[in-house]
Amino acid sequence: MPENYISIAKMSKHLPYLLLLLVALTPMHSRAQHDVVVDQVVAVVGSHIVKHSDIEQALAQVRVRQGYESANEARCQILESLLLSKLMVQRGEIDSVEVSDEEVEQQVEYYLRNYIRQFGTKEAMHKATGYTYDEMHDIYFDLLKERTLSQRVEYNITESVKITPFEVRQYFDKIPADSIPTISERYEIAEIELRPEVSEEERDRCRQELAKMRERVLGGDRFDMLATLYSNDPASAKKGGELGFFGRGDMVADFEAAAFALKPGEVSPIIETQYGFHILQLIERRGNTVNVRHILLTPKVGASDLLRARMLLDSIAQQIRAGNLSFAAAARTYSQADSKAQGGRATNPYTGSFRFGKEELSELYPGISFAAMKEGDVSNATPLKTDDGRDAYRIVMVTRSLPAHMANLTDDYDNIYQAALQDAKHKKVLQWARKAINTTYIRLNSDYQNCSFQLPWNK
Repeated sequence: MPENYISIAKMSKHLPYLLLLLVALTPMHSRAQHDVVVDQVVAVVGSHIVKHSDIEQALAQVRVRQGYESANEARCQILESLLLSKLMVQRGEIDSVEVSDEEVEQQVEYYLRNYIRQFGTKEAMHKATGYTYDEMHDIYFDLLKERTLSQRVEYNITESVKITPFEVRQYFDKIPADSIPTISERYEIAEIELRPEVSEEERDRCRQELAKMRERVLGGDRFDMLATLYSNDPASAKKGGELGFFGRGDMVADFEAAAFALKPGEVSPIIETQYGFHILQLIERRGNTVNVRHILLTPKVGASDLLRARMLLDSIAQQIRAGNLSFAAAARTYSQADSKAQGGRATNPYTGSFRFGKEELSELYPGISFAAMKEGDVSNATPLKTDDGRDAYRIVMVTRSLPAHMANLTDDYDNIYQAALQDAKHKKVLQWARKAINTTYIRLNSDYQNCSFQLPWNK
């Protein structure tokens, strides 16, 4: 979560660890580590159990992320989050809340694909974790099905919750003065982006080069060797072009259609996507997922076209600084960024707001020194890579600079509103849970009978 976001945890000390319900989806301990832990069931909710290892793994994550003074208090709060999740799962099963296997399978493949990318190969993953690919698949399938069912039940409980501006103010006024968070320095910015077009000659060059590679593969050359040497996708090139398993809806349409049309070992015709030109080779099909290699060649914008874009942006920046042109008007006339329609006003992709912290700007706008810019300052033209890998240039203006300050309703209303809304939803969940507990079999290990829970789990 970005540094300048007012988190629920900071606004209230007693909300349950809802995020820790996902802790099992963080990188897993090795099987060898699991083997030396004596595990036991510490709680039962209906037909579902909570194990000692579930709590300890979550506790380790809490310590890594934020530290904790009392391990026993943390264990109790973690257990309550897990109990609440199990209660929702139990009720979802009783109420026949639908979660399809196909939906869960897509999530499983997403996580496993990231694991394989992290370790490099299935074999390396097996060696590091002690789990085979199929074992990891089964573990994640069960975890993700429970998580999805719990989320769906929670959504059904809270979807009708709404709050008014008066309730937002009430929520904020109840926060103790020493608990109001300090918001770090933030900026609002606007941008103008120019993306020179790729010439048809360059596009033809990529097609011809890729056609030669395809002929080499059909003539007996190894696809993975050519991918390593020539592909413009650096992440997959290191692995011989292999992308790992993916399902329908995970890739852009033309790429996906070509992948699912192949037979094992078959090489696709040249296809074009927003990223460039590809050829694909099917490695394996598994159910509704496939694993392919690909070679990507991305057409490059000519140096002269990039130079013209940079010079035009520098000229626009000079006119804005001289007061001959407003940044908003220039953005609507020249910019090719998504922010063009709103006069170049940039949106923070992490929060959905118009405000950025320094660290976020450093990551999203490398090469621009915002610390040296004041309100109204316009940067020189700076190079960037677009989402589809194209070379481009942009200029940026600081439209507002907010110094570090204590959170307040005037400057931070959107964040406080979200915190208040989540608090209202949490209270709705607790209200629902108190009723559900009365009609659900629940048993706790004696070690946790003295926990100070929000809900009557131990009665």
